[in-house]
Amino acid sequence: MGINFSEVDGVIFDLDGTLVASSLDFRAIKTHLQCPLEQDILIHIDSLTDPHQQQLAHQYILDQELADAQQARWLSRGQQLVAEATQHNLPMAIVTRNSIAATQLKISNNQIPISLVITREDAPPKPDPTALLSVANQWQIPASRCLYVGDFIYDQQAAQRAGMQFLMV
Repeated sequence: MGINFSEVDGVIFDLDGTLVASSLDFRAIKTHLQCPLEQDILIHIDSLTDPHQQQLAHQYILDQELADAQQARWLSRGQQLVAEATQHNLPMAIVTRNSIAATQLKISNNQIPISLVITREDAPPKPDPTALLSVANQWQIPASRCLYVGDFIYDQQAAQRAGMQFLMV
């Protein structure tokens, strides 16, 4: 599971399950929010018609993410990939469905050396490719020369929709 750096001019990473371990229990979260197991949690919350219920659901997700962020630690494979990209002097970014608060906590606690970060507050969440394309645009690198590294089907779908290379970890 390596990267052919001759074909890559920039590397974008997912956060949870890719760079850091996450213990979020999505089944329990969905059950608490009365979200069907087959439905995306964020789409479910956005579909709630009562603004108060929507606010409570967003707060519940944030509370779960922040609790998880306290425990999140580097994954050795993620740390290795960041080191390899650094050795090749490649620009790096993180695109995550996490909140900015949880993301900043995970990055800070683990001293992850990546400053360009896009969360769900900054762009539509994956599998929407907007965040990935925004990074490629900021770098002025064709999307086809960027690599997105992730661990979930949404990561793969976002990379495909953006026309980027993808590495499943």
